[in-house]
Amino acid sequence: MTGRLRTPFGFASTADEVLAGVDLTGQRAIVTGGAGGIGIETARALARAGAEVVLGVRRISAGEQAAAEIAASVGADRVTPRELDLADQESVRRFVAGWEQPLHILVNNAGIMAVPELQRTAEGWEMQFATNFMGHFALTVGLHDALDAAGGARVVSVSSSGNLLSPVIFDDLHFAFRPYDPLLAYGQSKTAEALLAIEVTRRWSGDGIHSNALNPGAIATGLQKHIGGLRSPREKHKTPQQGAATSVLLAASPLLQGVGGRYFEDCAEAAVVTERTAEWAGVAPYAIDPGNAERLWEVASELVAAARG
Repeated sequence: MTGRLRTPFGFASTADEVLAGVDLTGQRAIVTGGAGGIGIETARALARAGAEVVLGVRRISAGEQAAAEIAASVGADRVTPRELDLADQESVRRFVAGWEQPLHILVNNAGIMAVPELQRTAEGWEMQFATNFMGHFALTVGLHDALDAAGGARVVSVSSSGNLLSPVIFDDLHFAFRPYDPLLAYGQSKTAEALLAIEVTRRWSGDGIHSNALNPGAIATGLQKHIGGLRSPREKHKTPQQGAATSVLLAASPLLQGVGGRYFEDCAEAAVVTERTAEWAGVAPYAIDPGNAERLWEVASELVAAARG
């Protein structure tokens, strides 16, 4: 890697500005959690650029409402909701089994944050790790052949400044020993999402599949419902359209053609930091470490296989 990658876009850029002049006609995209927040703005921008977009949503009714809203705003009916509960591995398997076309763009966007009490899935997995990472891992791996068939695909991992809260604790992923801490669990899951992009690129770049991760910034959405809203200074806040800008940059901008295994914020590659500062900027070394990424892939593969039975 030679130097940090920068683009003409920045903190205040919007998703539509990033994709201005980009033609995605004939391309197919999946955006998880696409019914609200930055997910709906990511889907809207991709659809406006001509892509056919599937919203992976827990509630079909919310997805249908989002699809109708996007259709009205872009003047074309290019968005379809499909049921997808990332905390439910059977739901992920059904979604994958129902996908039969080449897939050009996968945006692993959905997430939950700071669940106050320890919750576990049917497999015994901690809920934030299960939803934010394990669901997306199983989805991404399950869709490999569809991504391969696109002849050049991108996988986007929506991480967070939460990567600065915790590395992946391999010896206690699901808080069997550690006292549960909502923010540490969130941080671990977002570090895991960043590592997913590293390993997808290492394993699949030969198939023309590249992946990058990002911190979208501070955007007021339902994500912060358990922590009482945004805590960052007001000058750091972004609109959902601005929050989706880095997502669509990684998903579809020609500037990122053939680029993978990097972590972005504010539409530029982030600095690697050795400690968390008051600005909460940058990415921790452990969140982009190739050894951690490979180990996590292997562990996650074993967990998914055990869940399948």
